[in-house]
Amino acid sequence: MKDETVFLSLGSNLGDRESNLAQATIALSINYEITNIISSSYYDSEPLYNTDQPNFLNSVIKFSTTLNPFNIFDITQKIEKMLGRLDNKKKNQPRIIDIDILFHGNAVLETKELSIPHPMIALRKFVLIPFAEIDPEFNIPQSNLKINDLLANCPDTSRVIKHYMDTQA
Repeated sequence: MKDETVFLSLGSNLGDRESNLAQATIALSINYEITNIISSSYYDSEPLYNTDQPNFLNSVIKFSTTLNPFNIFDITQKIEKMLGRLDNKKKNQPRIIDIDILFHGNAVLETKELSIPHPMIALRKFVLIPFAEIDPEFNIPQSNLKINDLLANCPDTSRVIKHYMDTQA
């Protein structure tokens, strides 16, 4: 089976947000079928829909894998649970960790629990800005668009700024 390039979006706005994103990335790296992980910087972003909650910390990670989209989905669900995410996955609520599959190779699929490419990517600066940091020229499957094109035309006006980790112990 050939290696596919996968992009995930990670977000956290409860607890130690930096640690939550780092632990999710490390948990992915433990899987021997996931290699060459690259993570964007972390970005502080305002909540988009339900604004009565803490700011999010977001990143995008890229990796190679022979696993199919449903295997990746199962792994991300296990990592969310391991880090303490509750089962009542209500949309736009505060969360310890949220992991979304943005792209899996050139896969295009639509099921009850999984849509690839992620249907909201073009509307979310908190995804597009970190994505553009690691792969601005990524070609979106089934289109002539690149990530930079989506970012340039994104209607999202929320504030998304690079997060600098506090190195003062």
